[in-house]
Amino acid sequence: MEHYLKIAAELNIPSRQVQTTIGLLDEGATIPFISRYRKEATGSLDEVAITNIRDRLNVLKEMDKRRKTILDTIEEQGLLTKDLKTQILEAETLAQLEDLYLPYKPKRKTRATIAIAKGLEPLAKNIFVQYNCDLQKEAAKFINAEKGVADTEEALAGARDIIAEWINEDASARTQVR
Repeated sequence: MEHYLKIAAELNIPSRQVQTTIGLLDEGATIPFISRYRKEATGSLDEVAITNIRDRLNVLKEMDKRRKTILDTIEEQGLLTKDLKTQILEAETLAQLEDLYLPYKPKRKTRATIAIAKGLEPLAKNIFVQYNCDLQKEAAKFINAEKGVADTEEALAGARDIIAEWINEDASARTQVR
């Protein structure tokens, strides 16, 4: 959908007036100029309405730039699916876009990535699905001095870090918490 249609619906202004105003803004006309000397073209929109149109248009343009960057980055990683692409294209807010992008964003070194490197992801999966087992026994299987897992407490702490990152990167969980 064109931006002018979305803005018209959001601001409850006829789409023809919004489209004309956007055209004048894109040509470099200032808000005072449009409100004073282009009343016939904009249907007598005042400065407040023109400012709202300009501001919303800028937000939508910035979202388009960010959306393209996100799509390009995920595509380069070879992880872009049709479903994910649809979700990204339909995202209405910058927060939704960023939540969808978070699992694919290049990561800095976190406690979770360190725990994954130590081989604790299978333990985290067992805990996450609430596999009914003795956690101390299960964690003992992952003690490995070469990988830096000294005891069961360290293994469990690493698994908790991994689970915390999974939950943090889940877009639906972030939306629900927000």
